[in-house]
Amino acid sequence: MRRNAGAAAVPAPVARSLANAAPRVYWLDQPDAPEPLPALAGNVTADLAIVGGGFTGLWTALLATERDPSLDVVLLEARTVGWAASGRNGGFCSASLTHGLGNGLERFPAEMPLLERLGAENLREIGQTVASRGIDCDFSPTGELHVATAPWQLARLSEWAEAARALGHDAEVLDAAAVRRELDSPLFAGGLRYADGNAMVEPGRLAWGLRRVCLEAGVRIYENTPARALADAGAPGRGLSLTTPYGGVRAGRVVLGTGAFRPLLRRIANYVVPVYDYALVTEPLSGTQLASLGWKDRRAPPIWGTSSITSG
Repeated sequence: MRRNAGAAAVPAPVARSLANAAPRVYWLDQPDAPEPLPALAGNVTADLAIVGGGFTGLWTALLATERDPSLDVVLLEARTVGWAASGRNGGFCSASLTHGLGNGLERFPAEMPLLERLGAENLREIGQTVASRGIDCDFSPTGELHVATAPWQLARLSEWAEAARALGHDAEVLDAAAVRRELDSPLFAGGLRYADGNAMVEPGRLAWGLRRVCLEAGVRIYENTPARALADAGAPGRGLSLTTPYGGVRAGRVVLGTGAFRPLLRRIANYVVPVYDYALVTEPLSGTQLASLGWKDRRAPPIWGTSSITSG
């Protein structure tokens, strides 16, 4: 076989480190992961049908049954619950509804007091649900830490701190020594510490916990069941129909929670913007290694900021 002339050689240290690697999702590669639920075979009816078994679909199903326990809810997931973005992220849960305070102030300055209040309520209620429903996902409110790696970035941190305090946040600017007491790195020139607005979480276990709670509430969940098409059920007032590979669902209402995947209604694509992050996972660290980092308060990294480090 001829080697592709444009392919770059993999450095030997990298090749050795990846020799025993497998393409698996860290949060979902657990020995106690739940077994997949059966796929839909045949046709069923429901009051509410939900497409997508990520956090959007699961929370929708849970809230719907909490508001009306008599509601008949069906949830369709193309793979398994939490398989996509919900189960492969950085492991932190932010209160921000605007992908960061700076981003929100730039685009929605007049609405920021309301958006920040709603975001704080959302984060608080997630924690309350996790606790009351016994979902074991290591949900830990920790606050947030922004770091600067160059002196010129410090002024921006001061601006953000002032804006954050005006919106009711407990924010503190840190000098180089103080930020290294939070997370020790010689690269850090300063930082901005929030006492609120973020939590650490194991997303795979959160998704599995929500799946369990939904099943206990009577939600019918079909995994490995992609929805192929959405159409009117026929006569006016008869609802909508979803087509699946081996059957379908007719429901009075349908919720589409497929994230960045191609939506069943093409016009929705104009309102979806995929956002991605890189997450770095280390081998398990010893107590001595953890102590050397000084990351005792486990403050979560920002979703957008001057600079950040994500530890897992």
